[in-house]
Amino acid sequence: MVRTYGFLSTYPPTQCGLATFTASLLRHLTAVTPGSTGRVVRVLTEPDHEPVASAETRMVHQMTPGAVEDAAEVLNRCDVVVIQHEYGIYAGRDGEDVLGVLARLRVPVIVVLHTVLTTPTAGQRQVLEEVVGYADAVVTMSMAARQRLVDGYAVARPDEVVVIPHGALPVEPPAHTPSADRPMILTWGLLGRGKGIEWGISALGALRDLKPRYLVAGQTHPKVLAHEGEIYRRNLRNRAATFGVTDLVEFDPAYREVEALAELVGQADVVLLPYDSSEQVTSGVLIEALAAGKPVIATEFPHAVELLADGAGLLVPHRDPAAIAAALRRVLTEPGLAAGMSDRSARLAPALSWAAVANRYRRLTERVLAGRVVVTT
Repeated sequence: MVRTYGFLSTYPPTQCGLATFTASLLRHLTAVTPGSTGRVVRVLTEPDHEPVASAETRMVHQMTPGAVEDAAEVLNRCDVVVIQHEYGIYAGRDGEDVLGVLARLRVPVIVVLHTVLTTPTAGQRQVLEEVVGYADAVVTMSMAARQRLVDGYAVARPDEVVVIPHGALPVEPPAHTPSADRPMILTWGLLGRGKGIEWGISALGALRDLKPRYLVAGQTHPKVLAHEGEIYRRNLRNRAATFGVTDLVEFDPAYREVEALAELVGQADVVLLPYDSSEQVTSGVLIEALAAGKPVIATEFPHAVELLADGAGLLVPHRDPAAIAAALRRVLTEPGLAAGMSDRSARLAPALSWAAVANRYRRLTERVLAGRVVVTT
């Protein structure tokens, strides 16, 4: 059925994970429902006069701090509104500006939660519980996030919390053997403290005989850049020099659009996600790596524990270079291990494609509009 989908989120040309997620979901959601359109209210900290790069819709509006009435007016002209929730993108205490929009909406609302904290502050808890209270349906991207939300927060209607994974573009099937000359270890994403890349660098010395190429791809997160510049990247370069592995590490600061990023991921022999956080219940990078059929080595954050349990990757303790080195050596040298991981990832990949994910949002939309929400996993 033809629908008008509304979105409240950051949006390109803003460079962040939520912006990319929303653009991809909008593109594929309108593709699986021919004739449907989208209206985007793009969340900004201040007015932006850059042109919006949008092939799928020209209906892109701006929401700056306090402009909740205008945002609600735009979204009320849609059949359903999909709101991305992350504390850091909305103005006000703990992002409370989003509540002003929600209070003014007269159409059904689907809220997508990108972060569910184990120990939120009182303000964070209040805002998230109010956001969930306004929603006709709530989407988390992992079972871990759903469980954390239902168990740890006041959720009046747990049956309306559904799990739909982060989407990913299909990537050409990977080679099942490491690169002949220098195997590529890839970490990508917007840089900032907490990515744990220093532990990956510290692990490289124990792998020198394999001559690996550790590619750290991605620009510094715009908010980090504005606050502290390139300090984190400089610290990583200094660490590589201190550990004598400068020749094994390469930094590529380019920001890649989705298709270019998929091409880069396709070239990797193993993806390393050495994140410091034990809170992370959603990782788009992890989903994209699995959808590409790549062996993954990740620290034990909740989303990784959930998705790698069947052997699609190896889990290592946080901040443990020796464990990272041992896991990398296994993937790059143990006969059949990387191929087995790729095979397991391939079984997960169809459900992680953006087409499949968009179809699940389409079905959820129809259920919400029909007044009945059914949990699907």
